[in-house]
Amino acid sequence: MARDVVDDIAGAWDAELPGVVGAELEISKRAARLSALLNAPVEAKLAKLGLTRAEYDILAVLRAAGEPYRLRPSALTQRLALTSGGTSNVLRRLTLAGLIERDPDPSDARSSWVRLSPTGATRAEEAVRAASAAQAALLRDVPPEATRAAIDALRTVLIALGDTAG
Repeated sequence: MARDVVDDIAGAWDAELPGVVGAELEISKRAARLSALLNAPVEAKLAKLGLTRAEYDILAVLRAAGEPYRLRPSALTQRLALTSGGTSNVLRRLTLAGLIERDPDPSDARSSWVRLSPTGATRAEEAVRAASAAQAALLRDVPPEATRAAIDALRTVLIALGDTAG
């Protein structure tokens, strides 16, 4: 069986501290490496569109919300695992760029809505298409059954760790 970089890392630790590191190191290192490999071409495409990864993430979540493409800032923070300060900074940049608009909530003066502007909706769709194409190209040599097995295994791990929907 072929070996990956993580096999070498795990082997080195096993030689240095036998029995101390194991599956936890392998899964965290593989997840990190997979994320880095999948994100590199996406970030290159996003840079060409003038977007950071955080800006893209907010635009994509808003676009996926369906018309009228709006959510509360707290929902964005929760879905993207950002801090509220980080979310506020990104929202400020997107507002200045004309990609989102902030609307007060008529039923709650303390709250607001964030929604895509028409330009933001177009840019979000363009960015999602570019990101998806970049990742699909990267994964083209991975057999579909391996992709499906990885998806299912990662879901099982995330659920076991308490990362569940709704």
